[in-house]
Amino acid sequence: MPPKGRIEVNEKYCKACGLCVEECPQEVIGLAANRINAKGYHPAELINAGCTGCGICAIVCPEAAIAVYREIAKVKEPGA
Repeated sequence: MPPKGRIEVNEKYCKACGLCVEECPQEVIGLAANRINAKGYHPAELINAGCTGCGICAIVCPEAAIAVYREIAKVKEPGA
């Protein structure tokens, strides 16, 4: 089972450059079609399920507008 993750985009800083969209290996990030931020840009957002929390989007973001969160897999207790 692949790891699960999610991103949070700080829309205040996102300038819709699209680098995160281009570099996402899971192809789950897109630019919001129905929303614009205060600067007039369509901010990045998750558009599909399947984020693994790899962090590539956060690394390539020139504005450091993306925070990545990854679920920690629960370890089964012996005898449970």
